Amino acid sequence: MEIRATCPADYVQIDNLLKAAFGGPGEAKLVKRLRQDGDIKVSLVATVDAHIVGHIVLSKMTSKTTDETSNPVRILGLAPVSVLPAYQNQGIGSVLIRRSLALAKTSDWQAVFLLGHADYYPRFGFNAKLAQPFTSPYSGSNFMALELQDGILHGRSGAVSFAPAFSAP
Repeated sequence: MEIRATCPADYVQIDNLLKAAFGGPGEAKLVKRLRQDGDIKVSLVATVDAHIVGHIVLSKMTSKTTDETSNPVRILGLAPVSVLPAYQNQGIGSVLIRRSLALAKTSDWQAVFLLGHADYYPRFGFNAKLAQPFTSPYSGSNFMALELQDGILHGRSGAVSFAPAFSAP
């Protein structure tokens, strides 16, 4: 298996992967819109024999947070992560998540938010309690955050918003 950055030649395979992994066109439309809007900051694919079997996107989020400094936090949203059904439960999604987070950290992003399964994402360091001070349309027990820069979210609160594509019809 190889993990590499997404390139334009991958878009058709990614579209097909997303439809197969999620059972419909919703996430494929989301990724296309994120791409068109220029909001994708990290996009990786997993390949086996030059065939794309997994994909992940981290997209830019906006924050209106309050703290002592009023400096904005550079945050990303993780979604979607997808693996072809025949390749699921083999650790491909985990590798994509770890690699994308490492890349985001080296690119000076400070935190990542997501809406996901409470029994899956904590293994990567995501924490619902860390996200609680932040309001979002997705707030709740499955709304989680991960600090890429230690302590960056400590003492902060406010509103965080995923890219506009997430609220598009």
